[in-house]
Amino acid sequence: MNGGAALADPLAQPISSGIDGNGDMTTTALDDVSTDDDHASGAGTIGSGRSLALLLVITGALGILAAWIITLDKFELLKDPSFKPACSLNPIISCTNVMQSKQAEVFGFPNPMAGLVGFGVVIAIGMALLAGARFRRWYWIGLNIGTGLASVFCMWLMSQSLYSINSLCLWCTLTWCVTILMFWYTTAHNLKHGIIPAPEGLRAAVVEFHWVVPVLWYGVIAVLILTKWWSFWSTLI
Repeated sequence: MNGGAALADPLAQPISSGIDGNGDMTTTALDDVSTDDDHASGAGTIGSGRSLALLLVITGALGILAAWIITLDKFELLKDPSFKPACSLNPIISCTNVMQSKQAEVFGFPNPMAGLVGFGVVIAIGMALLAGARFRRWYWIGLNIGTGLASVFCMWLMSQSLYSINSLCLWCTLTWCVTILMFWYTTAHNLKHGIIPAPEGLRAAVVEFHWVVPVLWYGVIAVLILTKWWSFWSTLI
């Protein structure tokens, strides 16, 4: 998977047009990092390719959708304890069991309410990048830390879902998936542009094989889910 079209590769470079020494127009894929001599008003700032911006917008939107549905179902469940969310399909795939667990309110309020805010911020950043915004290094590092903490939180919730609550919430699973993508591709972007110091070989490998980490990450989650409830899944085959 080598990045060809911008939409296919979140690490694809923005395309900028310029004039070469012979006066001919040239189109080059350059690192989107400003210098003192080029776009001085944005000196020290870093943008992103269109694909990363779109990825942030799309994953943020999916995260908000999941958080919104879970929040609505939670309110319905509070009003009517007999309410059964549409995603409660059986004892294993049961949003009800997850929503009624103590892990569903780690901060004293329903977890998805934090998601509504966090995913909204990610969408805003993605839209700003689509409009040509450029951020300083500390901003990119902040986004990396935020998505990283969100990923750690999601993985903790996953472990609780599998080994404590013993039920799986489909909308929660969606938030795990989009958060992983946000975190990894923000990290890959920061490695590529030197925001996170790394050897050149590592940076090149991340750019060339950027798809490997999320695929392996999803694979591990899938294996854990399959092995946890294999006796149940095998009855569906």
